[in-house]
Amino acid sequence: MRIIAALLVAAGLACAGYFVGAGFIDARALDRVVVVKGLAEREVSADTAIWPIQLLVADNSLPTLLANVESQTQQVIEFLNDQGFSDEEVSIGAPSIVDKQAQDWGNSNFRFRYSATSVVTVYSSDVARVRAAGAGLIELGKAGVVFTQDNYETRTQYLFNGLNEVKPAMVEEATRKAREVASKFADDSGSTLGKIRSARQGQFSISDRDSNNPHIKRVRVVSTLEYYLSD
Repeated sequence: MRIIAALLVAAGLACAGYFVGAGFIDARALDRVVVVKGLAEREVSADTAIWPIQLLVADNSLPTLLANVESQTQQVIEFLNDQGFSDEEVSIGAPSIVDKQAQDWGNSNFRFRYSATSVVTVYSSDVARVRAAGAGLIELGKAGVVFTQDNYETRTQYLFNGLNEVKPAMVEEATRKAREVASKFADDSGSTLGKIRSARQGQFSISDRDSNNPHIKRVRVVSTLEYYLSD
C-alpha cells in the first residue's frame, strides 16, 4: 500500500509540474507583443486670419503727432473698408507714445522728440481677402502712411479651427497604417497578429506647411498600438 501511495503522490506531483510549466508557457505567449506607430497627415487651408497693421509716426510736436496718428489710422480704416472688410472685423488699439527727451538712457541726438505706434487689427474668416489686401498695402505707403509688418509681433497669423472635423478620419487612417505595419511584422516573423493590447492616440499638431505659405497648414497625428502575437 505504501508503494502505491508513493506512486500516486509522484504522479500527482508530475501532473502538477506539467500544468504549472504549461501555465508559464501560456503566460509567456501572452507577453509576445509588437508595438507599432501609425502616422496620418493632412494639408488644410487656414480658416481664420489675424492681420495687424502697425503704424509708425514721429514728430517734435505732441499735438501734431496725435493728429497724424488719428489721420493715418483713419486712412487705414478707409483702405480696409474699400477692400471689403466690415467694421466688426477691424479693431483699433490704443497708441503707444514715447518721449525720447524724457528717457535718461536715450541718445540726445534725435531728429524727432516724440514717436508713436498704433495697431489696426483685422480678424477675419475670409483668408483670401486678407491675403489680397495685404498685397495692396503699397497704396497706403504711396499716401504717406508708414507701417511695419516685418517683426514677429505684427506678422499675420493664420489659424485652422476645423480640427474636430478631420479628427475621426485621421485617427482611423493612423490606426489602419499601424495595423498594416503590425501585420507585415507578424508575417515576416512567422506569427499571427492578434488583438490590440493597448492603444495610445498622440497629440494632434498643426503647423505651417512652409515659411512662405503660412496659410496652408499641416495637421499631423501619430497613434501607438500594441498587438498580441501568436504562433
